[in-house]
Amino acid sequence: MSSSYHPMLNVAIKAARAAGAIINRAALDVEAVRVTAKQTNDFVTEIDHAAEAAIIETLKTAYPGHGIWAEESGQQPGKGREKDHVWIIDPLDGTTNFIHGFPVYCVSIALMVGNRIEQAVVYDPSRNDLFCATRGRGAYLNERRIRVAKRTSLRDCLLSTGFPFRPGDAFQTYMQMLGEVMPKVAGVRRPGSAALDLAYVAAGFSDGFFEMGLSPWDVAAGALLVTEAGGLIGNFTGEPDFLEQKECLAANPRVYGQLVALTGKYSKFASAGDKAAVRQARAAARKTVGKPAAPEADAAPDTEDPAERE
Repeated sequence: MSSSYHPMLNVAIKAARAAGAIINRAALDVEAVRVTAKQTNDFVTEIDHAAEAAIIETLKTAYPGHGIWAEESGQQPGKGREKDHVWIIDPLDGTTNFIHGFPVYCVSIALMVGNRIEQAVVYDPSRNDLFCATRGRGAYLNERRIRVAKRTSLRDCLLSTGFPFRPGDAFQTYMQMLGEVMPKVAGVRRPGSAALDLAYVAAGFSDGFFEMGLSPWDVAAGALLVTEAGGLIGNFTGEPDFLEQKECLAANPRVYGQLVALTGKYSKFASAGDKAAVRQARAAARKTVGKPAAPEADAAPDTEDPAERE
């Protein structure tokens, strides 16, 4: 914590470090951690629950009137004059990495006031890296100011992404988009923690990020880090409506538009013509391979392929 930070940010940092301590203790013997599956390939552990409880206790002790929107325990409405203050929490972003001992995971905490993210903390407990931001005051890594990378050409850029992994995710559409992006960049990485991916864009460690299927707690804190570090974030068409739209694109301003030109046609907000072009390209690819592709989804209608919507 720092005396130069906003008081609410300092409380969020305290909460993130408390959760990080729980995670680090458990990481010493991950095989002893109890794991359950929320759905196929989507796991939750007792550590997720314990870390989330520690975060909520810290936040509610300081701000009892604030609301909570957490991955594991859901939403708790705020009260009184501060009911429009809502903490968006992912206690352990990268649970699958954690239970395998792969050290890429983090704690993500953001404060939304009305419809704007005002405070953000992303804490990597395995490296003791603390990313934080207050709207209008810049973004920081371990109390040092950070900025997005300065690369201007997409072919020189290193991007991060996340693969669809749940039943019903738009896997074929994602692979089509990835196939279009990969030849045009220096490299693509899939670390497995969206919040940390966004923090790395903010710090200039990577040049951009894109992913489908994300929830607000995955991206809320990272989004403010990116914008306070001078970057842009939105949906695949480049528009700012992304928090609850399950698609996210972030990059430095010079690269952002170049990525939108590649990803825009795969957005749920794409034009009918773009969606038709995506379908035609997929059909042509199937003919080239000589066999039909696997079904895109066998889940509920609300998980349909975004590029198939009219």
